[in-house]
Amino acid sequence: MIEELLPGSVVTVEAYGHEEPATTGLYPEEAAVVAQAVRKRRREFAVVRSCARRAMEKLGVPPQPVLPGERGAPQWPAGLAGSMTHCDGYGAAALVRLTDLASLGIDAEPDGPLPDGVLGAVALPAERERLLRLAQDHPGAHWDRLLFSAKESVYKAWFPLTRQWLDFSEADVEIGVDPGERLHGSFRAELLVPGPVVGGRRLGHFDGRWAVGRGLVATAVTVPYG
Repeated sequence: MIEELLPGSVVTVEAYGHEEPATTGLYPEEAAVVAQAVRKRRREFAVVRSCARRAMEKLGVPPQPVLPGERGAPQWPAGLAGSMTHCDGYGAAALVRLTDLASLGIDAEPDGPLPDGVLGAVALPAERERLLRLAQDHPGAHWDRLLFSAKESVYKAWFPLTRQWLDFSEADVEIGVDPGERLHGSFRAELLVPGPVVGGRRLGHFDGRWAVGRGLVATAVTVPYG
């Protein structure tokens, strides 16, 4: 799912299903983080870290703990940027060398409508108008969920570059649909606050890709240097 949304320099590992036990492969310091969490939370925490370590191995980096840092953002080995996501029955991690990308963010959500009241908290008026047009042109898709996922990916790419919070209202996301029977496309997030400086220039937007399939809505954002 997510691998197809990212450039070849990014290594992605995905896991489907619930077959892995709740503490698969956790380092002691990781296990301590979720020691008091419910079983579902411990399983998700373990599965995405298993994915992350397999991605490290693919990049030739010795597997090591991935602990949550500031605002829960994962702390990656030196020289790497990465992102993780999980939802019911799915987990994924994506890693890239910092020589190839400045940052990235991934997100996966169940392919269903957002709970009542959530869209009003995450969508700008212009975004809601565009969602209505998308629903008219492409009925059956859960565009509210896609918008939410896109903003999650934007935040995950934003935070490592700024170490600052980005509110849902501070990025205006416009979704594009690629032609074809399969639902997939791109999106652009216009930053409504000053963006990070990357490669000597201040960014005004982030670009991303999205796809729907296998019961999931998946989004990914990459931040190149040029």
